[in-house]
Amino acid sequence: MEYQENKDIIAKRIALMLKSGDVVNLGIGLPTLVANYLPKDVVVNLQSENGLIGLGPAPEKDKEDKDLTNAGAMPVTILPGGAFFDSATSFGIIRGGHVDATVLGVLEVDQEGNLANYKIPGKMVPGMGGAMDLVAGSRVVIAATTHFEKSGASKLKRRCSLPLTAAHEVDYVVTDLGLFHVENGAFVLKEYFAPYTPAWIVEKTDANVVIAPDCRQFTA
Repeated sequence: MEYQENKDIIAKRIALMLKSGDVVNLGIGLPTLVANYLPKDVVVNLQSENGLIGLGPAPEKDKEDKDLTNAGAMPVTILPGGAFFDSATSFGIIRGGHVDATVLGVLEVDQEGNLANYKIPGKMVPGMGGAMDLVAGSRVVIAATTHFEKSGASKLKRRCSLPLTAAHEVDYVVTDLGLFHVENGAFVLKEYFAPYTPAWIVEKTDANVVIAPDCRQFTA
C-alpha cells in the first residue's frame, strides 16, 4: 500500500473533536487548518497566544491584513466579538487552565505522551514559543502530524529521541492514518482512514499500537 501525505483529513477529524463553547488554541502550521473545517453548528473560541481570541478561518488570497496575524506570523481573520489583549493576559488564560484544548504540531510524539516539537540538534532553534505552557495548561492536548518523516520513519515513537517540549501531556494524536488515544503506554487506534487498514498501521508504526475493540473507519 502506498502512503500519500494528507494534512486536510487530519484537520477535518480534529475539527469534529471540538465542542461549541470550547476555548481552543491552534498551533502554527498544520493545526491552523482546523479552523477551516469546523462544522457550521459548532462555535468555538479560537485563541492565539500572541493576544487574540475569536479567530476565524484563514483569509482569502489577497485579502490578508498585514496587521492581523497569529503567533506564527500567519495572516488570520477575527470574528465579530473577538478580542485583542497583551501577552501577559494571554498567558494568564493559558496558565490559568482556561484553554479547553490545544492542537499543536510535533516532530515526534511517543507512547508515553511525551512531545518533541521545537528543536532539532544542529539546526537553528527559533524558540519554544508558548508550546510548553499550552500543553501544561490545556485540559486536552491533541497532537496533529503527518504519520511519517521524510525519511519514511514513523513520527509516533516508543520513546522520543529529540529534546522534549513536555512529558506525559499528550492525550490524542491525529495523523493522516488515523486517530489515536494515548493511554497505558500505548497508542490506542480508535479510528483509521481509508485506504489504510489497522493491520497496516500497526506494521508501519515503530511504537506500541493497540487496536481498540470498537475501532472503526472514519468517514468525513
